[in-house]
Amino acid sequence: MEDKTQAYHDELLKVIQERNIKKLSHAFAFTSFCSATAYNHGLEKLETIKEAITKNKVTIKNTMLDKWIQSDSAVLQLAAFRLLSDTEEHQKLNQSYIDHTTKGKTVNLPAWLNDKHPEDTEE
Repeated sequence: MEDKTQAYHDELLKVIQERNIKKLSHAFAFTSFCSATAYNHGLEKLETIKEAITKNKVTIKNTMLDKWIQSDSAVLQLAAFRLLSDTEEHQKLNQSYIDHTTKGKTVNLPAWLNDKHPEDTEE
């Protein structure tokens, strides 16, 4: 990395970590450079930047989930359960479940959907 890019990287990474930034675009309110500069230097593609933002997102999601589970609110507890449930448990929570898949079976379309229209044909 060239010196300028490294300096921008270090500053951006420090801002992300110290300010708990969860979206890259929010970081530029706290940096000495604008988003265009960051994109021109390819900072958004660097794994260290992506990982720092992902870490902040995961941390806040886990914090919120813990609060929802500990809450006295049934709505929040149910929301937490839905996020943590597997497919079968999630289906059991729903009052009605409609399987929108074909489970590998072919779909027989009505004839009117299979008809070709003159504007669909190539000449």
